[in-house]
Amino acid sequence: MDQTSRLHAFDNLRAVMMWLGILLHVAINHTTGPSPLPWRDAQTSPLADLVLIFIHAFRMPVFFILAGYFVALLVARRGPKGMLAHRMRRLLLPFVIFWPVLIVCTTVLMLVYVHLMARGTVGIDIGLLAKKGAVASPFNTMHMWFLYYLIWFCALTAALAPAWKALPARIHSGVDAAFHALTSRWWGPLVLTIPLALIGSFYRAGVLAVSGSFIPNLPELVHNGLFFVVGLLAWRHQDALLPQLTRTGWRNLALGALAFGVALVFFKSFTSHSGAVPHVEAWIAFFYNLSSWLWSFALIGLFLRYLPDQNRVLRYVSESSYWVFLVHMLGTIGFGAMLYTLPAGVGTKMLLNVVATTLACLLSYQLLVRHTPIGTLLNGKRQAKSAQPVGLAPLADGVTTRR
Repeated sequence: MDQTSRLHAFDNLRAVMMWLGILLHVAINHTTGPSPLPWRDAQTSPLADLVLIFIHAFRMPVFFILAGYFVALLVARRGPKGMLAHRMRRLLLPFVIFWPVLIVCTTVLMLVYVHLMARGTVGIDIGLLAKKGAVASPFNTMHMWFLYYLIWFCALTAALAPAWKALPARIHSGVDAAFHALTSRWWGPLVLTIPLALIGSFYRAGVLAVSGSFIPNLPELVHNGLFFVVGLLAWRHQDALLPQLTRTGWRNLALGALAFGVALVFFKSFTSHSGAVPHVEAWIAFFYNLSSWLWSFALIGLFLRYLPDQNRVLRYVSESSYWVFLVHMLGTIGFGAMLYTLPAGVGTKMLLNVVATTLACLLSYQLLVRHTPIGTLLNGKRQAKSAQPVGLAPLADGVTTRR
């Protein structure tokens, strides 16, 4: 089926997931466990740890599933070459333009934050990074790793599309039958979790850690690529799949919470270093990634059921989401540094940072982006509501498929 109406539910879902990204990166400032990042507030709390692993469980999987769904739609409407040209304009070009600016600004803010931590004053001393065991490298995709991997996935999709089309019909039928079984049977999420659990078992605490390297990492490609491929196939099966996800939304939400709870139990065993549970990383990886699948399916279904229509507030947040995605780390780090010496608890600091970052991102979008060439670069030319192409909802990368 070719959608004849815009999927506003996916616009709304993207908006909420993007805002949760701000909350997630604010929480990183206050986590208690080991962190690959050199900055951290003096006030830490297990609450920040819980917020981080909770949002991380489903946010990026949802984005990759939606991205795959609409890449498949673009291939169907424009062909592989047309899809690739569209995606390179929306992904590669902004990445090339904004990455140099953002890495310089992020590095400066990080150095200021580290100076505050070490000496209590505002300043920059690169030597402090060496003392913390951190190595600053310009060859890092930062939080833009998501765009970077989407560029690879789109290129691979375009390259493999002709070969897929040339395969015999029986192979297509076999893949469709397997996908239908995996997404309609109770055991489907369990099977989908197995490759993710195998990958996660080789990482600390059973959770895949993104390297940010410009050299594609095979475990990261497979892990995120699986969600993307499910999105690609979901478009082919939308007639049956979307209503099914709508019907089973609450069930998947509950089962995902159960799996997440079991993962937390194993997390506690891991952090306590009790050694009572053999292969604890593998158990964490399995139940944590199982919650990722269940919650991703649940969120898609629940948004289709309860937020299927246009919402003015969420529409604005959705339209601004690409810009917010690009610049929000500057806010979470910058405001985090400003709040470092504030005599307040973790909850207060997190709330202030989230509010300040959100307002700064939305205000800068309204004043500097929405009606400027930057907005055209990120979201395409603005059109009247009646002129918007139907069915081409967000691609989960901050992009709306306006011409």
